[in-house]
Amino acid sequence: MACPLKVEGVRKCFRQGDRTIAALDGVDFEVASGEFVAVMGASGSGKSTLLHAMAGLTDVDGGRILVEGQDLAALGDAALTGFRRRRIGIVFQAFNLIPVLSAEENVRLPAMSADGLDARVDALLTQLGMADRRSHKPHALSGGEQQRTAIARALIGDPAILLLDEPTGSLDSVAGQELCRTLRTLCDGQGRTIVMVTHEASVAMWADRVVTLRDGKVVDAFSTKDCDDSLALAHRYRESSQAARVAGGRP
Repeated sequence: MACPLKVEGVRKCFRQGDRTIAALDGVDFEVASGEFVAVMGASGSGKSTLLHAMAGLTDVDGGRILVEGQDLAALGDAALTGFRRRRIGIVFQAFNLIPVLSAEENVRLPAMSADGLDARVDALLTQLGMADRRSHKPHALSGGEQQRTAIARALIGDPAILLLDEPTGSLDSVAGQELCRTLRTLCDGQGRTIVMVTHEASVAMWADRVVTLRDGKVVDAFSTKDCDDSLALAHRYRESSQAARVAGGRP
C-alpha cells in the first residue's frame, strides 16, 4: 500500500509588494499509515499554507505532494476535485457547516454513493458522540459538537488521510481536549491517518509525532514519547525555533 502522504521538497512563494515571500521553502516529510502527526509553528511559519497544499487547495511552485502515491499537481482541476473528495478529509477551524442543514445532513453532503450510506452515517455519528444530536442544525450545537460534525463529514468517504487546521482554535480548553481525545481514538481504534496543524503544545501532545516549521522550513521533527508532558514539548518547540532563528542570522 502506498504511503498516505509524502511531501517532497515543496516550495510556495507569494508576492508582497516588491518582495517575494517563501511561505514554504523545501519542506520534506512523510506520514505513515495510521500515524497522527501535529505540525507546529508560529503565525507566518507556513503551516496553514502547507495544510492547504496537502489538501490540494493551493498549487505549489516546486516539489511534490503525493497522497497514496498520487501527485496532486499531476491532476487537472476536475480530477483533483474528485480525488480530494474521495481520498482527503479536511476539517477547517471555522467548521464550515451548512447552517440550514442538520448535523446528519451536513455529514451526508459530500457522500459519493448511497450504497451503505445510512450505516456509515449512523456509525460515524455514534462514534463521535453525535447520534442524539443528528437532527440539530449548527446554531443549536456547541462548538465541540459542530467540530465533531465536521469531522464526521470529512470521514464519510473513508479518506486516506484526515487534515485538520487548528481544530481546537474555536473551542474552550475543555472542549479542545475532548476533541483531541476523539482524534486519538480515531487513530488508535480505526487506524486513521491524521495530520493536524496547531500552535498549542497541549494539543500537539496528543499526536504521535511533531513536525516544527519556521519560516517555511522544517526545523525539527520528534516523537511525543520524547516529551514527558506538554510543558516539555513546548520547551522542545521553543528550543528548535530558537536554534533555527540563530542559524538564520536573526537576533
